[in-house]
Amino acid sequence: MVNRKFVFLLGFVVLLIAGCRKQSQSAKDEVVLGDTIALVYAEGFGIIENSDYKTLVVYDPWRSRTMLAKYYLVDNDSVDVPVDGMKVKIPIESLAVTAVTQIEFINLLEEIEKISGVCSPELIYNPKVQDNYQAGKIVNLGDVFNINLEKTLLLNPDMVMMSFFKQDDPYSKRVLQAGVPVVYNNEWMESSLLARAEWIKFFGAFFDKAEEADSIFNFVAEQYESVKKRALAARKKPKVLTGSNFRGTWYMPGGKSFMAQLYHDAGADYLYIDNDSKGSLPLQVEAVLKDFADADVWLNCNFATLSELVQADEKHALFQPVQTGKVYNFNKRMLKSGANDYWESAVVRPDLLLADVIAVLHPDLLPNYELIYTERLK
Repeated sequence: MVNRKFVFLLGFVVLLIAGCRKQSQSAKDEVVLGDTIALVYAEGFGIIENSDYKTLVVYDPWRSRTMLAKYYLVDNDSVDVPVDGMKVKIPIESLAVTAVTQIEFINLLEEIEKISGVCSPELIYNPKVQDNYQAGKIVNLGDVFNINLEKTLLLNPDMVMMSFFKQDDPYSKRVLQAGVPVVYNNEWMESSLLARAEWIKFFGAFFDKAEEADSIFNFVAEQYESVKKRALAARKKPKVLTGSNFRGTWYMPGGKSFMAQLYHDAGADYLYIDNDSKGSLPLQVEAVLKDFADADVWLNCNFATLSELVQADEKHALFQPVQTGKVYNFNKRMLKSGANDYWESAVVRPDLLLADVIAVLHPDLLPNYELIYTERLK
């Protein structure tokens, strides 16, 4: 139960933070000159080609199109760049990552050996990272909300990749003061799965692998759109219940979140698809029973067995999917430590996650399909 609680809380934190509006100082959009590289889905960053360097812009996820950070990527330290951003020499040779969602991007670009520091290694699923950590090649920097500054500075990576949670982060400031670039990665704030996956182009820029990143993303997008087209053509749209009851409150994804988009693209009938929130919707169990008791399928239920689900709250037995045995979690690739590949590879391969959900909702569309991340509760 402890591991499943952690996974639920991790998802809840991501959704809840996404739903809160950031209070910070006002700032105007800046203009960056150069040739903008077109992005298809992602809105949280931009890449501009200049004659002697690339400009990589990260936007504030709480203030539309307002710049949060700017990085000038150079292949030669002698290149002069504007003073309003941070110079980063590429390709980088080492980096510290602070979120498990960042790992598979690096893995698909075949740069996993360059990870020299991580937070909470026990929660990382990637076997290559685990092997390198056990071999002493990767340093444990502590918890993401309480990162060990001294270990970070001793490690002295080419950059530390972080998610942006607050404006005045003392850890970021001290790392920057020590001359180590802090790079903000906010893929989790995107509103669609393909937008999140397109951040592989962001990673590719630091490893000087733009072509490889484009190729990987194009393949994923093509696969995603192909299977999505089949699902949306299905005549029946099963009614979906999602999320879990946590201490009397049920958190469901808002209509503008990437999870709601996933259910829509899988050909599901999701009640809150027209809701305007990107974050989670806190609901009372009684309200969920009223609206979802007759659901066809329960997805992303954070329990291991049906008996455990009912023992947690007897009201769960009143939902039709519990009675018909159509309850699923996303924990099929989960270790005893709580590490779950759903939080890693599924972020970069949403085509596989979408295929999983389609196989559950429309099994006739994907006959003989073997689920990757999804598991049926028994």
